[in-house]
Amino acid sequence: MSPAGVVAVLALVALAGAGALWLLVSERRRHQAVEAERARLSERIITAEADERRRLALFLHDGPVQNLSGIALMLDAAMHAIEDGRGTDAAEILGSALDRHRDTIRSLRDLSFNIEPVVLRDQGFGAAVRELANQLGMEHQVQIDVDVEQASVLGKGEQVGLYQIIREALGQAVRRGPTSRISVVVREDDKGGIETIVTDDGERERRKGGLEALAERAATLNGRFSVDQGEDGGTSVHVVLPPYTAGG
Repeated sequence: MSPAGVVAVLALVALAGAGALWLLVSERRRHQAVEAERARLSERIITAEADERRRLALFLHDGPVQNLSGIALMLDAAMHAIEDGRGTDAAEILGSALDRHRDTIRSLRDLSFNIEPVVLRDQGFGAAVRELANQLGMEHQVQIDVDVEQASVLGKGEQVGLYQIIREALGQAVRRGPTSRISVVVREDDKGGIETIVTDDGERERRKGGLEALAERAATLNGRFSVDQGEDGGTSVHVVLPPYTAGG
């Protein structure tokens, strides 16, 4: 082989080596980026779950626990009234204690329903969302349209998480007011993901914390969260779950 040929071969070998090295470095960087994204998502999920536990603990402490403590004091007062022969006073105290006891049961039942309603487990996602929509619609005099059958392709865990997102989004919409119509749609997007859209015609959402809470819930499902707001009112919340959540 001529000297020029040897040089050409060496150049090709060097070029091939450089290309292989570039591919190795690129693959390593891609792997590092994937690991960094996975770590970031894990951290967001852990943070969101911790915040959810904190909110739950605060609700239980300030609501049912305080109510039960009050009921115990009222029962103690009723006992003393009975011992002192004040039957009428005792009856009034027991009546108040019974009302508070019923309120506590109601709040705990609502909490259980909001976390994971029995109808979601027994009848499926669509029935659970429709029941929620009917309940809120009658309570707040607002029409809520529901089209969520596409969510049936999601895994059970994703359905529970998505239900909580829809519940929170609907709750925010009716609290903002005045709202006359809300729609909830779950559909497949053009990339195979599952997109959920909750749209209302009420006041614009100005509370950053409420939107951040929804974003945190979406993060626990590795979903993408965004919100569109009209200049004259109305809010549209979007949550897109990745394609691998379907078929569960």
